[in-house]
Amino acid sequence: MAEKLSTLFLPSPVIIPQSAALPLRFPPYSNTYQPFQNQNQNQNHNTPPPLTSSCVATIIERTTISLSTPRSKSKPKSNSKAPDQTDKPWLQNLSLQAHHALLSLLASRSDHAPSSLNQILSFLSSNPNQCSADALVSDLLALIQSLIHHDRLRTALSVFNWARKNAPGDALLFSNGGRPLVPLIVSILGHLGRLSEASSLFNSVLDHIDAADAYTYTSLISAYYRNHKYRQALSVFEKMLQEGCKPTLITYNVVLNVYSKLLLPWKEVMALVETMKKDRIFPDYYTYNTLIGCCKRGSLHEEASKIVEEMKSRGLNPDRVTWNALLDVYGKSHKHKEALGVLVEMEACGILPSLVTYNSLISSYAKDGMLDEAIELKEQMELKGIKPDVVTYTTLISGFHKVGRDRLAHKMFDEMKSNGCKPNLCTYNALVRIHGDRGRFDEMMAIFEKLKADGLEPDVVTWNTLLSVFGQQGLVSEVSYVFKEMKRAGFVPERDTYNTLISAYSRCGCFDQAMEIYQRMVDSGIGPDISTYNAVLAALARGAHFNQAERIFLEMRERNCKPNELAYCSLLHSYANGNQIGRLRALSEAIYNGQVEPHKMLLKTLVLVYSKIDMLKDTERAFSEFKKRGFSPDITALNAMISVYGRRRWVSKVNEILVFMEEKGYTPSVNTYNIMIHMYKRMGMCETCEKILCEIRSKGLRPDQCSYNTVVLAYGSQGRLKDASRILSDMQAAGLKPNVVTYNTFVKCYLTNSMFVEAIDLVKYMVKQGCKPDKRTFDSILAAYRRDGRFKDAQLFVSSVTDIYPGISKFEQDRLVYKLENMSWSIP
Repeated sequence: MAEKLSTLFLPSPVIIPQSAALPLRFPPYSNTYQPFQNQNQNQNHNTPPPLTSSCVATIIERTTISLSTPRSKSKPKSNSKAPDQTDKPWLQNLSLQAHHALLSLLASRSDHAPSSLNQILSFLSSNPNQCSADALVSDLLALIQSLIHHDRLRTALSVFNWARKNAPGDALLFSNGGRPLVPLIVSILGHLGRLSEASSLFNSVLDHIDAADAYTYTSLISAYYRNHKYRQALSVFEKMLQEGCKPTLITYNVVLNVYSKLLLPWKEVMALVETMKKDRIFPDYYTYNTLIGCCKRGSLHEEASKIVEEMKSRGLNPDRVTWNALLDVYGKSHKHKEALGVLVEMEACGILPSLVTYNSLISSYAKDGMLDEAIELKEQMELKGIKPDVVTYTTLISGFHKVGRDRLAHKMFDEMKSNGCKPNLCTYNALVRIHGDRGRFDEMMAIFEKLKADGLEPDVVTWNTLLSVFGQQGLVSEVSYVFKEMKRAGFVPERDTYNTLISAYSRCGCFDQAMEIYQRMVDSGIGPDISTYNAVLAALARGAHFNQAERIFLEMRERNCKPNELAYCSLLHSYANGNQIGRLRALSEAIYNGQVEPHKMLLKTLVLVYSKIDMLKDTERAFSEFKKRGFSPDITALNAMISVYGRRRWVSKVNEILVFMEEKGYTPSVNTYNIMIHMYKRMGMCETCEKILCEIRSKGLRPDQCSYNTVVLAYGSQGRLKDASRILSDMQAAGLKPNVVTYNTFVKCYLTNSMFVEAIDLVKYMVKQGCKPDKRTFDSILAAYRRDGRFKDAQLFVSSVTDIYPGISKFEQDRLVYKLENMSWSIP
């Protein structure tokens, strides 16, 4: 697998999606909204401002950075009227000479400076007196804004660089704290992803004056933000505060977006808002909508509702963006009734739901496995004349896959393509997840190649998905390799990546590595959030560390990090894995009686944990409660029921569930087949076990080590070593290495037939192959010696165990000696 990966993960430049962009053109200044009239900073720097013309002063006010939607790049139709110049205020400030220069620059079809640039811009070098300097800066600003409007960004940069080297020169251009030109140029550089040049330009400003102004700082913060360099953006903001430069409303809005992307705790977000209000800078629509967006992470629906109420109390009526954001928060908090209530209130206010509204609702239902309701919403929006887009389809594809209904996921993908809807990166990420979860790594990597062939670049979600998939499959070397390639591609790990790694390594059984990742995250200055806590709790649960899990749970509450349903799920797993039946039942009752909200995921987890510890009545009760509350089971819940019946060899019950799955469009997973193989192994039906193994492959799935090991054990337990060896060869041909379970299976097969020499030789072989024997390996050999009454041979085995396995610990040696001495022997 690593060899295949190395040919695919070639480093390539990161393309910044347009959806993340802040606009390059700054809109006209407006002073109609009185609460913000004091937001402009008053600088007390000693640098004399040489630009005194009222014309330039007006233009400076027009260069406030906007956070509105970027203008469309669509070209005007040929039969459309010429645009009104009042929509382009910079055109009014172009002198006749500058207008001629603009036409000359636009005459070239390419976005590169023409060779005649010196001749075109020569007018800027004439009459360098004070009055003309103001006019020259005005011309230069209007010229660059016009070039931006025509998407000639590189030409605009060439014009600015020419002006720095010639006229007006750095001294004049930087004299006003960088305004009006530097913020505009920094934004262009940010748009092009040329951050080192943006930073260098910013430093050049500081070389000429004591400090940059607020707009220059804000433009650099925005440039880092749009390129996903959130920590660098925060560093610039901190420098801005240290220099005593007062942030504007726009600055705070950008930084709040940075906080949101970094998933910083709600307390820190609100602390920034309080600082902003103390500076007598009050939130606007954009601020409030950003704050509501921050509530999506952590299910902060109560906080989001309070934000909306505060908006209303300040006379700001929620707009469509506000309602959509609030609806999304309720959906992500699993409050579907409340989300629909927001839809009703929104329509009552005269705001019609949009595609974004419906996509948000569909997403909330799909993520909770309520696919029938999600499809109803899709049909409802289509009846209203709103066509599904790539987000709608991708959400449903992911939703169907999540509950194990892959057939319907592929059907949705086919419908999407037939409707002319082109897949985006999120769609490809969903397909990577679908194939990866099913162990179809060749298909998964083909999708990875396809997205690049379609001109897309893997994003952090793509990489995190690969980490998660390999972690679920226990492929620790692939996890490490992908992480290395991710960093080589220029991605700096953030909280989500660390959380994914913690989960991936713990799934691989590398608990120490998982905790090392957690410590590395904390050391890098990234504090844990609810997702981090959930990842750590899940890791502790897998290791049955229920006491530590309880301590983490209490720590969450102490830090005002409200435990969600995932935290409770991990607690249930830790109790089950630690055989803490009393604790498990106490928490179960709290869920059933409503002390802990009986969320769908919690009820499903009760089915899983009780099935895992083979408590039939408790499993059936949990499954009954799950269905009674109107929830549809997913593939994992159905697998749990198959498992609990399969252990009892209740074939008719198992078949009932399989028929239900077929009727409802569920796709059996590898785990479904493994459970069935295990059931038939217990029934001694070896050929049926192998037949199911072949069926896994025929369905396009990849049998895992458990699949092969169980079939090997089925043949081996009946003394059919030739057939067991044949299955082992198939396993190795499929690229799977035998693990300790595989070797223990063969050791047990040999011992069943009293083939002690062969069994011990196999243990020596597994050690040479780098596979460490475990407690079961040695205990099975001792148990076989006792069965045959071979006490002296058992003594010899224990005394020479270091020859068999030189790496055995002193503790394990002492345990074997103690076990031997306390065994009851019937010596013939």
